[in-house]
Amino acid sequence: MDSDLIRRAQDGEDQALAELLKKHYSFIVKYVWKMSGDEQLAYDVTQDVLIKAIQKINQFNHRSKFSTWLIQIATHTYLDYKRKQKKKDKLDEKLRKEFPRSSVSFPSDWHEVQEALWKLEDEHRIPLILKHYYGYDYKDIAKMTKLKVGTVKSRVHYGLENLRKELRTDDR
Repeated sequence: MDSDLIRRAQDGEDQALAELLKKHYSFIVKYVWKMSGDEQLAYDVTQDVLIKAIQKINQFNHRSKFSTWLIQIATHTYLDYKRKQKKKDKLDEKLRKEFPRSSVSFPSDWHEVQEALWKLEDEHRIPLILKHYYGYDYKDIAKMTKLKVGTVKSRVHYGLENLRKELRTDDR
């Protein structure tokens, strides 16, 4: 039955694709939940898996079961999430070092830091995130943003200054 749905989905039939993904949804949620031990994360990762499956349905080659293909996507998606979480944790630790508890009421979790980041202007937030969250060097950020290296350095600097001010004035 899956093979018929898959072929129809690969031919562009949205209803077949929806039915196929609905059929495997709880299987993927349970798999990710078992991997992570985190129910909400399981639902979040599963949503990403479904999006990737929709985008890549034509890459499924019928050599394995559809569920095996989905598990492969789920595993990679979960591992990507874990890598991103490590980067967030490193940024959080770096910010904790920048803002010692004695001088600042530092946010207790990443969400509060993210809220402060979102208050920054795009011109400062984007280079700051690319530098300190993703670890790109100034030259790469300059290429990505089509700015001069000096401009990127300046924006990262002012972004950090503004972030410090935002976190210091925060009454959390």
